[in-house]
Amino acid sequence: MRVKFQRLGLIAFGVIIGVMLTLNFPAIADKVQPIHLPIDELHTFAKVFGKIKSDYVEPVSDKKLINAAITGMVSGLDPHSAFLNRQEYRALQVDTHGEFGGLGIEVTMDEGLLKVISPIEDSPAYKAGIKSGDLIIKLNDTPVKGLTLEDAVKLMRGKPNTKIILTLLRKGANKPLVIPVTRAIIKVKSVKYKLVKPGFGWIHITEFQERTPESMVHAINALYKQNKGPLKGIVLDLRNDPGGLLNSAVGVVSAFVKPGALVVYTKGRTPDSNMHLTASPQYYLDQSNENDYIKDLPASVKQVPLVVLINGGSASASEIVAGALQDQNRATIMGTQSFGKGSVQTVIPLGNGTALKLTTARYYTPSGRSIQDRGITPNIVVHDPNGEDGNLLVKEVDLPHHLHNDTPEPLGATLSPAPSKPVNKTSFPHKKGKKIKPTIFGSANDYQLKEAIKVMQGIHIAGEK
Repeated sequence: MRVKFQRLGLIAFGVIIGVMLTLNFPAIADKVQPIHLPIDELHTFAKVFGKIKSDYVEPVSDKKLINAAITGMVSGLDPHSAFLNRQEYRALQVDTHGEFGGLGIEVTMDEGLLKVISPIEDSPAYKAGIKSGDLIIKLNDTPVKGLTLEDAVKLMRGKPNTKIILTLLRKGANKPLVIPVTRAIIKVKSVKYKLVKPGFGWIHITEFQERTPESMVHAINALYKQNKGPLKGIVLDLRNDPGGLLNSAVGVVSAFVKPGALVVYTKGRTPDSNMHLTASPQYYLDQSNENDYIKDLPASVKQVPLVVLINGGSASASEIVAGALQDQNRATIMGTQSFGKGSVQTVIPLGNGTALKLTTARYYTPSGRSIQDRGITPNIVVHDPNGEDGNLLVKEVDLPHHLHNDTPEPLGATLSPAPSKPVNKTSFPHKKGKKIKPTIFGSANDYQLKEAIKVMQGIHIAGEK
């Protein structure tokens, strides 16, 4: 069975469906268990349906009422279960190939307003200055209050090169901000890389797509070639990576650990939702690719010092990778607490172009930690001095109806515990009162990346306990 991870919330077309949702493809639609129907409640439903048909101020079609009832039933379960209409199902399928149209902004509903999870890097929303934590109150001239998430998504969709005006509230701003955003076809490049300094490579995974592990293998080989020999260290950057496909996450971990090592396991109510995924070709190669690209890597990659960078925007498949490398004592995790999305969604086609995305399991790191509503705790906490206030970031635990963690605290990470206090902000390299520019990952002002390189060089940094 092929399990996929997808982002959370519905995203405008340019808003992808979901920040980091875990998806199961294909699902068996005809596997229906015998159930006892609640006759009294169904009788009430029939009465309400009939009254709306006969007495509502305007005629309503049966299709609209039934779809609304299904949508409400599923959306009340948890933030990631959803009924997908034809457009939403197609968008979900397109997104896993790394190309979609729209704004490139991940959103969820918060007390009737659209709350920004995060803009996707290099997207129109990102370039327009939309930030995590922004509350969108108006789409063009239409107030968001009173709209469903689906209605808001439809308004944000449109043809490429057309504009939409977003009116939003931002903490610290004394009045609403009016920001025009031009829609576009967004092609997400899932792997970026560079030789930061002689001997040290940086690989940034923006999301886990079908070809991400192969692209990462290409990046590693290119870095070895540029360095003219083995690397002294690699920084695997998963900051603001909202997830993607599980088999791709397994492939990324497999590049750095011993063959057969446990990457992740899942537990649910049905037998096929209980899986143990290891660093083995059958778990990271898809049916269209029989070439084991992991074999193309230099042998020294299994031992090269490795730092994984995470933050509050690292979710789902990103947390699988960070948790597996942490539990296998293969990497030092640096940055800030991750998002905390640790549930599995199965996509069940319904035969008429629609689908049900249903939460069917939780996933666990090799040591048995549930990431759900907690996230991954870094071994070394290092904040981004140019980043967002952590209190503004939306996390899994903030979402209504979220699943709770089912493992006891403390988590008990296998590596040295994370510092009990965050890094001292006085160590941040910027002057008081100076205008702060947002960090461009991999650039000269990327403080967390520079600290990661120091760790691999054996230099003591402020973030260490």
